Amino acid sequence: MRSALRTLIRDVRVFDGAQAVACADVLVVGDRIAEPDGRPADVEVDGTGRTLLPGLIDAHTHTFDGSLAQALTFGVTTELDMFCLPPNLARQRALAAARDDIADLRSAGVLATAPGGHPSAVIAAIAPMLERPEDADGPFETITHPEDATAFVAARIAEGSDYLKVVIDEGATGWAAVPTLGPDTVKALADAARAAGLRTIAHAVTAKETAIALDAGVDGLAHIWADTAPGDPAADELAERAAAQGVFVVSAIVNYEVSGGGSPDRVANARHVAGALRRAGVPLLAGTDANPFAPLHGDGLHRELELLTQAGLSPQEALAAGTSIPARHFGLADRGRIAPGLRADLLLVDGDPTRDITATRAITNIWRRGISQSR
Repeated sequence: MRSALRTLIRDVRVFDGAQAVACADVLVVGDRIAEPDGRPADVEVDGTGRTLLPGLIDAHTHTFDGSLAQALTFGVTTELDMFCLPPNLARQRALAAARDDIADLRSAGVLATAPGGHPSAVIAAIAPMLERPEDADGPFETITHPEDATAFVAARIAEGSDYLKVVIDEGATGWAAVPTLGPDTVKALADAARAAGLRTIAHAVTAKETAIALDAGVDGLAHIWADTAPGDPAADELAERAAAQGVFVVSAIVNYEVSGGGSPDRVANARHVAGALRRAGVPLLAGTDANPFAPLHGDGLHRELELLTQAGLSPQEALAAGTSIPARHFGLADRGRIAPGLRADLLLVDGDPTRDITATRAITNIWRRGISQSR
């Protein structure tokens, strides 16, 4: 049984997931945030000159052995995985449930893609470089016809998937042309997922693919598209349509910056689209597409927050994109904010990231379920 250790963080600036409080005391009792009650604490932490944040949430990762530990060292206390084969997922879930020195995990499990579609070539390429090649190169179910959507979704639920990821990718932005799902199959998957109570997140990296996802009625997009340049009205048109449909978008700009298929133009385009989405009122969630190579788990999210401010978000908006907004849109009601009764996943940094987003890197302590990972 966990001990109800009482930790008081005194005189600290607090970003609670939505707004900043200049000076406050925050009490942690066991694995929960509590109301300060004036009683003695077992541990006191001086927060003077520091800022306390909710633990960061990376809304787009790919998790392998070591990923969750690396994420936590950078203050990422929850990862939202977007493709994980069943044996690997079961292993990572067991670790996250048992240990407090690694990040927590939610996952799409096996994604929906066409036979031979993205990311089949990618995972085949990286599998030999992994300690467990079977974590990437094992066979996985694909889908071709809309009439198979209900069974495909049922299989994901049986495997424990927390949401459904659907790939719409013709391979136009980095890899060779590949098969992709037809619009009717994408819509059938979104309908089947909704009927089963799952959110649908679409992988789409071009404006054309994004429009197909919106036609299908998905809940979110796993990437910002990056083929509309500044001045192209398609960015604002698609952004306004996403806003009207209540669709959220995971940013993952850093993936364009570090990937082999990236280019300065694509990064600039993605920043421009992020700005259009913000202006339209579309919820932006900070994500990285972190994997075993690049972007790096944890570290990549700090860079993503910087890129979001370059796209026009204020530092507080970027912090919300990495905390409360992904928690809300993925149904994680127990985290992403600092409030009594919520899970004590916390990040303490020197300085004030509500004014200078780079201060998120100046980490002095991390708590995961109330357990200090003191440096």
